[in-house]
Amino acid sequence: MNPISISGFKAYDLRGRIPSELNEDVAYRVGRAYAEFVRPKKVIVGRDIRLSSEELGKALEQGLLDSGVDVYDIGLCGTEVVYFATFAKEMDGGIMVTASHNPPDYNGMKFVREGSRPISGDTGLQDIRRIAESGRFTTPQRVGERFAVDIMPEYIEHLLSYVDRPGLRPLKVVVHAGNGGAGLIIDRLEPYPRAERQLPERCAEPDAGRESPRAGRGAQASPRGLCHLLGR
Repeated sequence: MNPISISGFKAYDLRGRIPSELNEDVAYRVGRAYAEFVRPKKVIVGRDIRLSSEELGKALEQGLLDSGVDVYDIGLCGTEVVYFATFAKEMDGGIMVTASHNPPDYNGMKFVREGSRPISGDTGLQDIRRIAESGRFTTPQRVGERFAVDIMPEYIEHLLSYVDRPGLRPLKVVVHAGNGGAGLIIDRLEPYPRAERQLPERCAEPDAGRESPRAGRGAQASPRGLCHLLGR
């Protein structure tokens, strides 16, 4: 592959505007470079609800597969779920496709290695950048395999391990998920006893086109909207 310049690498992650700074070619190169640097055999990959995340995730995974890495795709999730899955499943690394609080026309990636140890600028991120930019990758002995994994049952049990379930008093909980990815977790928690949920589906279903009020840090449900949900 020809050398290119990749401007999106920051101190702790990769973030850039779609498609000028981050696109499928860059995502593929990053997958290859991550494999070159970390030398993993098994890697967890997850993604957020951004409209560009699925295609970027596919390109990233192809880069890993072409490097001989087995990919365990956990699908739509929060970054913390990738960290949990990497540790709980004893993987060699994990990558989350997300731009965190950045606007919808951005995307990015967060990287960890075995034990969910983060990869930052002083622990390998700039090495990954240099390898990705060079386009020079080792030819593997085999092509990796891709597996779809539902990690959510284990993650929900992990969350519930932090509370004394028998000691919980009955609750009526109103949740405004803002059509973001957190709605998936709320749906999985709903069946557990001693809790009631009142949550309009328009707010619970992840939808990047309707994410409310906007993707980004500081986004909040309006007090008027919450009062409406509470019946006040």
